[in-house]
Amino acid sequence: MTSLPTHTNKKLGLVIDLDICVGCHACAVNCKEWNASGHSAPLTDLDPYGAEPEGVWFNRIHAFEVVDDETGSSRTVHFPKSCLHCEDAPCVTVCPTGASYKREEDGIVLVNADTCIGCKLCSWACPYGAREFDEDEGVMKKCTLCVDRIYNPNLSEDARVPACVSSCPAGARHFGDFADPDSDVSRLVEARGGYALMPEQGCNPVNRYLPPRPRQDGIAAGDAVAPRMLDTSISETTDKAGILARWIDRALSR
Repeated sequence: MTSLPTHTNKKLGLVIDLDICVGCHACAVNCKEWNASGHSAPLTDLDPYGAEPEGVWFNRIHAFEVVDDETGSSRTVHFPKSCLHCEDAPCVTVCPTGASYKREEDGIVLVNADTCIGCKLCSWACPYGAREFDEDEGVMKKCTLCVDRIYNPNLSEDARVPACVSSCPAGARHFGDFADPDSDVSRLVEARGGYALMPEQGCNPVNRYLPPRPRQDGIAAGDAVAPRMLDTSISETTDKAGILARWIDRALSR
């Protein structure tokens, strides 16, 4: 793992590879475990073993079936979602107390629980549904990029990454500085046509998603039923990223 760069004005965020995410929820579980005693603790759970469990989860994983209208073939895409730490974060501008704020030094969006009044304006303003209201605490909570972990001097340098990144068994999550064009995350986005979610909202999210790689028929049973929209040459990957992004946007907005 690459250590954090030393230059100032960082823009920290995540790259999530939809090609290899298997939907195992390890990122969500490890996120919950770390943050239950971390910066935003506690993360309340209500009736966790009952018929209608409720709770605060900074990472949520959605699964969508992408269907090719022409052939009827389908492919399951697992779509992890958390705060995107937008450059133009509407959750920050609507907050009446200034409890929601974006740090100048690294771009991380945080919530000050001491000044949050639980009005939920930030959750209404966020087009990505990334805010979590803690009913027991009466305040809004969200992904912090594990700010108490990535700068923790008591951890080894290679462990100073968000909990979700450290626990992904498939290596589908990457963390780094998007302000550095030579960082691993910047290079991944450039090489794989990484895209921002719902750019039409004008939020300029920092996090990026990598589209599924092209498949060739006959490589594996799962590949043989891949939809035509994903069965393309490498040169067309960026175009297909836009197609998949629009499809997921429509699914999330329903």
